[in-house]
Amino acid sequence: MIQIPRHIVDSIFKQAYSELPNEACGLLTGLDGTVRKQYALTNMDRSPEHFSFDPHEQFRVLKEARADGQKIIANYHSHPATPARPSEEDIRLAIDPDIIYIIVSLAEKIPVIKAFSLENCCMRPHEIEII
Repeated sequence: MIQIPRHIVDSIFKQAYSELPNEACGLLTGLDGTVRKQYALTNMDRSPEHFSFDPHEQFRVLKEARADGQKIIANYHSHPATPARPSEEDIRLAIDPDIIYIIVSLAEKIPVIKAFSLENCCMRPHEIEII
């Protein structure tokens, strides 16, 4: 299970709406499955259908997380017009079984957030608790 504080979920939603029509993306750091900090990153692709992180920003987050005694425990991105489930590209690009993959859908009136983990080369739903 991954636990995410409500204020961080709200911040992810705000970022996703602010970056429309493109996908928003970022990283979450913490310990023991509990998110402590959100890092909104630049979608280098500037696309409504896919994203890629800025490598300089990724490295900065890794250094900050280590300095804070935390680690990157999840990445997230938004789907502006499709459900909160992994796309074919999301599945193809998922390579780290130690990271939780979070998808936010803005397709409906109320945003939806879901988590997934990589198990045996497949994306499986992962329990998410908003605290």
